[in-house]
Amino acid sequence: MKTVLTIAGSDCSGGAGIQADIKTITAHKLYAMSAITALTAQNTTGVSAILDVEPDFVAKQLDAIFTDIFPDAIKIGMVSNADIIGIIADKLKQYNAKNIVLDPVMVSTSGSKLLVPEALDALINKLMPLADIITPNLMEAECLAGYEIHSADEMIKAAKDISKNFKGSILIKGGHFEGNADDLLYTNGEIYWFRTPRIDNPNTHGTGCTLSSAIASNLAMGYDMKTSIKNAKDYITGALKAGLDLGKGSGPLNHCYNIKL
Repeated sequence: MKTVLTIAGSDCSGGAGIQADIKTITAHKLYAMSAITALTAQNTTGVSAILDVEPDFVAKQLDAIFTDIFPDAIKIGMVSNADIIGIIADKLKQYNAKNIVLDPVMVSTSGSKLLVPEALDALINKLMPLADIITPNLMEAECLAGYEIHSADEMIKAAKDISKNFKGSILIKGGHFEGNADDLLYTNGEIYWFRTPRIDNPNTHGTGCTLSSAIASNLAMGYDMKTSIKNAKDYITGALKAGLDLGKGSGPLNHCYNIKL
């Protein structure tokens, strides 16, 4: 059985974070492991509290995982401070980790920045260089590129500019554009579009976590980058089309829509 490690925060309501990651990995029939970076009190209406895990304890979690069940792929999500980011980067290098998918969680859905400047610097300079692919949404791509993105041409420009400081693949998610959910992959100097019609479903809590975990799952199974992204997009499309409706706000996806009982 192939194995996937998620390094991320906990969402007590189960729609995002490590809970969404574990469901996604399991739905791909892989073995899921998790190293928790933060505890959050949140639900479909928002986040009310965040408690960071001590960096030394993050290190102990990673040591326990890597020295016993070595992951075939790794997804990194919410990393809230520079010390935790530094620990993760050190451990990934120590254990020569492979198939690293970094979802650079920098901006909330409402547009608020989630990382203080020193944490953002650590993310860009310590974690990003270790990743095989990063999966920023439009607002996060704007943070990395240093300017606003309003069109497909500007997505391409941003990907090329970000690639000047990052040698891995870049998947800019276009889900915040109206009318479509087209994503842009920039890899090895080449551009690929993954074109998907927008699904009429307001319940999108945890879509970023789910997509990055699905990509990691496919990489763990041995698929190449383009195929992994296509398969992950197909999976998340099915999870949205399933039409699960839970909670008072933007609800979670049905991560198990493809599991037949």
